[in-house]
Amino acid sequence: MSFRSLLLPLSVLLLVTPMALADSAPHYYVPSSSRLRPKTVRAEVCVYGGTAAGVIAAVQLKRLGHNVALVTNGSHLGGMTTGGLSFTDFGNKAAIGGMSRELYRRIGALYGVDEEWCFEPHVAEAALDGMVAQSGLNVYTRQYVKSARKEEGRLVSLTTESGLTVKAQAFIDASYEGDLMALAGVSYAVGREGNETYGETLNGVQLRQTHQFNSPVDPYLAEGHPASGVLPGIDPKEPGPQGSGDKRVQAYNFRLCLTKDPTNRIPFPKPEGYDPARYTLLARYLATGWNEVTRKFDGIRGSKVDMNNHGGFSTDFIGGNYAYPEADHATRERIFQDHVSYQQGLMYFLANDPSVPEAIRAEVGPWGLCRDEFTDTGGWPRQLYIREARRMVSDTVMTEHNCKGEKVSEDPVGLGAYNMDSHNCSRFAKGGRVWNEGDVQVGGYPPYPISYRSIVPRKAECQNLLVPVCMSASHIAYGSIRMEPVFMILAQSAALAADLALRGGVAVQDVPYTELRPALERAGQVLGWPVKGGS
Repeated sequence: MSFRSLLLPLSVLLLVTPMALADSAPHYYVPSSSRLRPKTVRAEVCVYGGTAAGVIAAVQLKRLGHNVALVTNGSHLGGMTTGGLSFTDFGNKAAIGGMSRELYRRIGALYGVDEEWCFEPHVAEAALDGMVAQSGLNVYTRQYVKSARKEEGRLVSLTTESGLTVKAQAFIDASYEGDLMALAGVSYAVGREGNETYGETLNGVQLRQTHQFNSPVDPYLAEGHPASGVLPGIDPKEPGPQGSGDKRVQAYNFRLCLTKDPTNRIPFPKPEGYDPARYTLLARYLATGWNEVTRKFDGIRGSKVDMNNHGGFSTDFIGGNYAYPEADHATRERIFQDHVSYQQGLMYFLANDPSVPEAIRAEVGPWGLCRDEFTDTGGWPRQLYIREARRMVSDTVMTEHNCKGEKVSEDPVGLGAYNMDSHNCSRFAKGGRVWNEGDVQVGGYPPYPISYRSIVPRKAECQNLLVPVCMSASHIAYGSIRMEPVFMILAQSAALAADLALRGGVAVQDVPYTELRPALERAGQVLGWPVKGGS
């Protein structure tokens, strides 16, 4: 069943579009047209970031009667929730309430069920766009923040490359990158803290067995000859000692929506500049007998799958993202396109290259992109999976101790429920074989409260900004918190806090938790554990 007809025309929702795309390729960055004239918009609250979290925050504020501007650098709304992450990472459904749960119920309603967590991207987009349309929210697309102005410790406005200036009394940065947060002068971290920073055990360099090469694979251009150099994607230098910090961030990828349906299937495209040598390491690994290429083809509605990374060599472009968090928009576009080229080439290689075992080619070949998904980008997702970029450093930093329940926040604005989950951060040569490093998957703990202080900056840095996505957490704690349902939970809580700050005429740091908690509870947020029906 297709829901393409349920999608609202973008012209209804999106008020400012700098320039139309000249091709059908996905883009992070589209430079603004020089013909555009500066425009100023005034709102009570400006939400930057068209992620699902940004949409939830903006719609919540509209429902409370505020004049809201939602500014996004994308051409579609929803981030990863509508961008391919369809096999939802929820940890424990009973920990998810409020408008986050409402969205999954809206998606379910489009399928005729109570709620749906394994959905087609275009159906999720229809549900989210429906929320936006019903709220009457003003959305400004393809807007890349360029500068921000502060007065007396408060953000006054942001300005984008196209000349759009949004003046507001309160701001929410719901982007995956934290660009507005950085422009506001808020402290942040990039990469992995050493374990000693917060007394953790799972942070920093982590050489472990998950998503590792199960069999020895030679890393050198000429096998057995270190002097020949290493294969593409391998660092010739070893990482630091176990648990030591660095600036590396966990790998990014695209979550592909695939089908075998011949009437809906688009064969994997051969990217421009395709070089099979980029996948020599994979060919060597497959030659050892590794055959788990399709292990993470997770079934979703519509006879489709959500393809995620799995194993020693997969869709994660390890090491290709180090510069992304703090890069300018043009540099991010180059990194984005390198990820497109890497992953398109990977899929083409697996389906077609003669060095791939015939059984693997026969297994991958029948799959392809979906004609009815991401129709403006040839079936390829528009959103790169930014698993981690900047992370705010505030008065409260969520850490491994919170995830394990060793430290309990007394001012919760939502619950985290997923494993501490970091994808690999580096790939290197040691002892004549290749190793992956950085993958951590540690769980077995009940849902835990996330502090309000972790989504607001230090008061001395900015008094009217909330940051529910690039929130204050160590690398490994962020690996648990960074799930789409939780981002939406924190964003709704941020919106409710902004409402109280505006009504009380106080800084977001001075919103009384005795007032915030009842507002959160009325909104259906789950703030404690255990809850009825939880496990």
